[in-house]
Amino acid sequence: MLVRIVALLWLIGAPSSLLAQEAFNNGLPQQESDTTAQNNAESAWIDLRQHPSANSRPQSAPSWVDAVNMAPTVEINGASAKTIFRIRIAHPPGDYQVLYFRLFFDDNSNARPELVAWDELGTQVLRSGKLGSGVGLPTSDSVMIPMNGISTLDVEVPGDGKTIRGAYLDWMTTSEIVHPVSAEHRDVIPEPFSSLPPLHAPEQDLEHFGTVTATLASETIPVGSDAQRGAAFQFGIESQPLLALLTFEVASPRIDSPPEVYVNGEDVGAATFTLPELADPAYQGQMESLLKEMRFQYTGWLRAQKLIPVSNLKVGTNDVTILSGGATPTSAIRGTQIQLKYLWEKSDYLLQTPDY
Repeated sequence: MLVRIVALLWLIGAPSSLLAQEAFNNGLPQQESDTTAQNNAESAWIDLRQHPSANSRPQSAPSWVDAVNMAPTVEINGASAKTIFRIRIAHPPGDYQVLYFRLFFDDNSNARPELVAWDELGTQVLRSGKLGSGVGLPTSDSVMIPMNGISTLDVEVPGDGKTIRGAYLDWMTTSEIVHPVSAEHRDVIPEPFSSLPPLHAPEQDLEHFGTVTATLASETIPVGSDAQRGAAFQFGIESQPLLALLTFEVASPRIDSPPEVYVNGEDVGAATFTLPELADPAYQGQMESLLKEMRFQYTGWLRAQKLIPVSNLKVGTNDVTILSGGATPTSAIRGTQIQLKYLWEKSDYLLQTPDY
């Protein structure tokens, strides 16, 4: 999952008038909570799916969520029709300045949403730019919003808005972060549910303590579950490594169906996912006929890794192919990289002798 830090952009304008029927009631029922400032700033999960009214269930929200509305806009002067989800925010007690906003949606290239923030006077304060990457899969994307003066957040999406599923909102606090001086600096923002930061793919090969890290492809590549739709890579090695680790990120996979990895034409097995906490709203359940258990898809990006048996590698050019898992017929990968560990002058190892 990609986190964007949005810079303030001051523009003069007014929010579109929301005169259509409300999809959600003004003044959502408030969750029961203590009167402490910390509890008043509890996180919010807002369901933005367009249920038929007969089957809709009332939502609850913390007291700092004033209202949630939805309205379509018509095509004007050639501009495409779009849908706006409007969330009115009241600042909770306490020194909370930044809001974490994570949107869950179907990442279609022709319906990528944007987040727009307004102040009380109807002035547009910031616009996120298009979220997602257009991979055509269920996903989620996040924005950090400086909330000074902001009272309304709009989710704008082309079309009827049915690609939008929900939003998770949480107030952020600040703390001092230390990092090693000798290590490459990364901007790490702790996210809810123990999500890992996006995988960093170095532009140049890196060598550190006898380990070489090389990027195979940083861009997003669609993958399928058969050889014709696999992602193929080549890399060369000058000498046989002691260990080899393949790392990449996977879009919207079934969590019980990790990608399969082939090295030089041989199946070396499935990769392993690093899963966030199960409370993460990105887990989407799926029920299938004749099956008693619900299966789960993670609608976002997951870190995947695979230790490659060094016996499958050869000096010279090596081929690696990644296929999506059998139960994940369509997916995508990004940030693909290989690490090769070699013996160096300070390697820590034990020489074991067999007992006879």
